[in-house]
Amino acid sequence: MDVNLERRVEILEETMEQLRDVPARLSAVESQIPQLRDEMQGGFTELREEMRAGYEALRTEMRKLKAETRAHMLVLHEEVISRLALLQEGISSSSPKSDRRRRKTR
Repeated sequence: MDVNLERRVEILEETMEQLRDVPARLSAVESQIPQLRDEMQGGFTELREEMRAGYEALRTEMRKLKAETRAHMLVLHEEVISRLALLQEGISSSSPKSDRRRRKTR
């Protein structure tokens, strides 16, 4: 029974030895928590600013592309209108009514 008690005391001493550093380690962690919070808050603030700047740059690029697309569409529209006018002139000059008018005026 003495051996058993002796072994139990040894185990208890080993356990206490391991636990002796716990308060110091806990204090170190406690002091690091505010520092970590400040670093994280700064990081999130920086991230928000970068995202906001990126979003604004994206909006600017989208406006530019919209204006370019609109200008291109207007050019194409004018081209279609002029081609339609040319086609209409060609149809009018080759229609039978036009031929009759030409004959009468001669």
